[in-house]
Amino acid sequence: MTKREKDFILFNFSGICYFFIEMMWRGYSHVTMFFVGGTCFLILSKIFKKMQDCHIIERCVVGAFVITIIEFISGCIFNLWLKMKVWDYSNMPFNILGQVCLLYSILWIGISFIIDKILFQNKSVK
Repeated sequence: MTKREKDFILFNFSGICYFFIEMMWRGYSHVTMFFVGGTCFLILSKIFKKMQDCHIIERCVVGAFVITIIEFISGCIFNLWLKMKVWDYSNMPFNILGQVCLLYSILWIGISFIIDKILFQNKSVK
């Protein structure tokens, strides 16, 4: 299997998984979350592979930062520019333009931990 095919499978699988995580968490989701989730997982898989020698906490903090950036960019596109109203954190404390907030950025550490465990489940990584 080529690298491109593996990335395609990883993107689609993780996009579907994130869509269903949202369904369980919020009770609904949006098709854009498939693309955002797939993008996050694919990018983190590349970053985490380069950070294999780093401690898992470091990878998870970097992962949360990357997810927050992707969420902010996606929110600006889908919610502010295209007015799709996929999510709105404006009622949450410490939010930026209602697209990201501190609480979810902290929760992304947990998602990053799960992604890390999926990527490295059979490898001995610090």
